Amino acid sequence: MEPLFYLGLIFVLGAIMKWVSIKIKVLYVVGYLMLGFVAGPNVLNIIPKEFMEASGVITDISLSLISVLVGANLRYNVIKNVWKQIIVVSIFEAIFTFIFIGTIFYMLFDFLSMGFEVNYQLQIALIFGSLASATAPATILAVIHELNIKNRFSSFLLGVVATDNAIALILFSLVIIGTRSSTKFAGYAFESALVIIPIIISTILIGILGAFISEFIDRVFKNYKSIKTTSTIGMIFLVYSISKSCGLDPLLASLVMGIVMSNLSKNFTLVKKEFDYHLKDMIFLLFFTISAMHLDIEFLLFMPKVIFIYVLFRIIGKILGVWVGGKVMKTDKNIQKYIGLALFPQAGIAIGLALSLQREAGFETVAPIILNIIIATTVIHEFIGPALTKYVLVKNREAKSRKLFSLALTPPKTNHQKPITKNQ
Repeated sequence: MEPLFYLGLIFVLGAIMKWVSIKIKVLYVVGYLMLGFVAGPNVLNIIPKEFMEASGVITDISLSLISVLVGANLRYNVIKNVWKQIIVVSIFEAIFTFIFIGTIFYMLFDFLSMGFEVNYQLQIALIFGSLASATAPATILAVIHELNIKNRFSSFLLGVVATDNAIALILFSLVIIGTRSSTKFAGYAFESALVIIPIIISTILIGILGAFISEFIDRVFKNYKSIKTTSTIGMIFLVYSISKSCGLDPLLASLVMGIVMSNLSKNFTLVKKEFDYHLKDMIFLLFFTISAMHLDIEFLLFMPKVIFIYVLFRIIGKILGVWVGGKVMKTDKNIQKYIGLALFPQAGIAIGLALSLQREAGFETVAPIILNIIIATTVIHEFIGPALTKYVLVKNREAKSRKLFSLALTPPKTNHQKPITKNQ
């Protein structure tokens, strides 16, 4: 069958699954994941493996738009009072997760029985640590959109997600360069270390340049809203694809582009509205359905110890990192208590980084197993993650509502001081 046939089938089945999700009162994200898993090649094979393997362009389209929209939440006028808190909390959370997973995988290397030789011990531990730092922006963004929650807490959460993923991308790049010294490409390690800084700078510059070009086009066609939306989406795709073709990081470039556009353009909110009204459901449907098609239940059962340790210590690292970072910066109590739990989802970016490892020289032995482990842990992260994120967002909203209600019931304070007399 033509790929277009299967694409149409995904849309039709997705519409039905959305209706089912409403009826059984689960998040659409979970419904789309269930659809992809059941309809994919590993279960009913309604959507064949050939389509799944050829769907890279659909995943890239989804990730580019999602990354820009996550970055767009770092608007200065929204986070100007908390941007230092967001950065510090994100650094603590990402580093704690990296250290927790890296240390545990190094210490329990023999116990986990992953099939690697002992000389890969440090390399494997550091790679898993860097991958664990990443969070799934698509899942969190989808839950926020579905619940229609727009407040300071959700803005702070998306700010942490954006910063967290930028840190994870940099950590992963540094680990790949550093761990080359344990392979036969040791002589290339120092040379590569000198390249990483220009790569990061070039990636950021492409994101900034794309944002400025997009803004220039928008100003030329300022009276034509549809042209502005079309040109902006086109620039998003161009920035993502150019970054990817040049060996840079397309996700980081897209994040930067979203940050710059939302702060540079007063009219970027119009593009976000267009996304909300016309593209949001289609992008989330395609991304989550196709992502779930990669999930292999057999591999999930094959390495239960690895998956359990990875999932458990990843979320411990995030919760503890957010709590410590929140204490250091004296953030709101709800941020300290709940943000870490909301960061449980992990999918696209971690899978994308694990996929990129397949193309790295010197990692041919470890890359396939790492990819399968990350995909297997996605089962847990993506089926439990949306529910945890929803719980956190609803819990915070209820806490704020109770606070406002109690304030409304509290009578205003009156000054009961006695009048000052001449003798006083």
